[in-house]
Amino acid sequence: MTSPSPHTPALARIQSFAFSGIEAVPVKVEVQVSSGLPAFLVVGLADKSVGEARERVRAALTAMGLALPPKRILVNLVPADLLKEGAHFDLPIALGLLCAMGILSFEAVSAYAAVGELSLDGRINPVAGVLSAAIGAVEDKLGLICPAAQAIEARWGNGSTDVLGAPTLAALVSHFQGQQILSPTPLPTEHFIEYGPDLADVKGMAIGRRALEIAAAGAHSMLMSGPPGAGKSMLASRLPGILPNLTREEALETSRIHSVSGILQNGRLVVRPPYRAPHHSASFPAIVGGGAKARPGEVSLANNGVLFLDELPEFSRSCLESLRQPIETGSISIARAAHHTTYPARFQFIAAMNPCRCGYLGDLERSCRKAPRCGEDYTAKISGPMLDRMDLCVQIEPLSPIEISRAPKGESSAAVRARVEIARQRQIERQGVPNSQVSPDAFEMDDDARSLAEQAAERLRLSNRGITRLIRVSRTIADLEGTQNIQRHHVAEALTFRRR
Repeated sequence: MTSPSPHTPALARIQSFAFSGIEAVPVKVEVQVSSGLPAFLVVGLADKSVGEARERVRAALTAMGLALPPKRILVNLVPADLLKEGAHFDLPIALGLLCAMGILSFEAVSAYAAVGELSLDGRINPVAGVLSAAIGAVEDKLGLICPAAQAIEARWGNGSTDVLGAPTLAALVSHFQGQQILSPTPLPTEHFIEYGPDLADVKGMAIGRRALEIAAAGAHSMLMSGPPGAGKSMLASRLPGILPNLTREEALETSRIHSVSGILQNGRLVVRPPYRAPHHSASFPAIVGGGAKARPGEVSLANNGVLFLDELPEFSRSCLESLRQPIETGSISIARAAHHTTYPARFQFIAAMNPCRCGYLGDLERSCRKAPRCGEDYTAKISGPMLDRMDLCVQIEPLSPIEISRAPKGESSAAVRARVEIARQRQIERQGVPNSQVSPDAFEMDDDARSLAEQAAERLRLSNRGITRLIRVSRTIADLEGTQNIQRHHVAEALTFRRR
């Protein structure tokens, strides 16, 4: 950029990003300093947080001992018809202004995209979406300037990304002026792996443990029913610990969702399946996503992991019905007046419920006076199509005090996870995805197994979806056993987990 004459407006362009879902949309931040009455204007469909960047940038420059020139400063965000949200535009606006003022070289800064929020003292604060911004910068063949606290997160985007993690605006200016060079951010090589609660803590509950292993091996949905304190939530919390690690593609996709939500922990990549367990009082936007800025909800935060809904009938009907589409498609579309966004939502759905409102249906000593009608009314809160989407339904019976005291320690999560990984690997080699995502036509069945499935479907009046899920679970049981074809006893076991 050549030095302008006194009468020629100074213009600088710095790249940044807006976010649509988890995708980073390129935005050019144009800064012009021209003659005229002193003013600082931001145009280009900027929301309130972007418009307030004027005062944050002004204060940050003042902290460096710089004053804005007494001229007309115009910031234009291109494209102008795309809504710009978030304080991450502070840093590119400040850099563009410094270039237009002649303090920084435009040629050096233009090799980078920038995201970051400025404090009044010039510090660069963390922002949401740095991982997606890093991937977007790589696609545009640019480096990335970001807050120092998120430099490692940016490096996960692509190993070749030139990342400048700056703690303050002054440090960034010193770097580009060659006075104090910022250290390059190394490529992270270690992952933080935490498996969570161990399945060894679960005593007895053989049927529940078996259902959990089958669900983990085939990524199946599961509904657990039983009285309070039977161990439903305890089992569900141990499911992530027996699931395989995420692939790199899955880890990046899930981490990008957590990044745009601002909950990515310490810039660490999400390498284990996430576990989300929202309370039944959660609102509709909190579950499926949405709100004023179309943020991802729990179904997307659980992507490639587990979404557990405890006390299923206590959730609102609209929340439960909204889960039907992502369970089938693996994505959720949020349509608003100003937004139309699609987020990934390929989660494993696990739910738990009591048999009735009091929780003791079938217990002659503890059930309420409305039994059994109370159980029918309670279960009726869940629609038939929703129940039909449950691959496994298991009744969890409580253990007696003597059984709890004398039962041996259960098998560890590590041992179960080893079997699950072998079964999952068979599925990936055969069809590329877990059994829960495959048409049953791709599975080979013995004649006896097919005959039993047909008889059961007719007697139990299973829907087409129910038949499909029965065969999928049968295939997973066969994979755990290491059998090539689905056999009769695989179908028989899968039938024990169908809701009557």
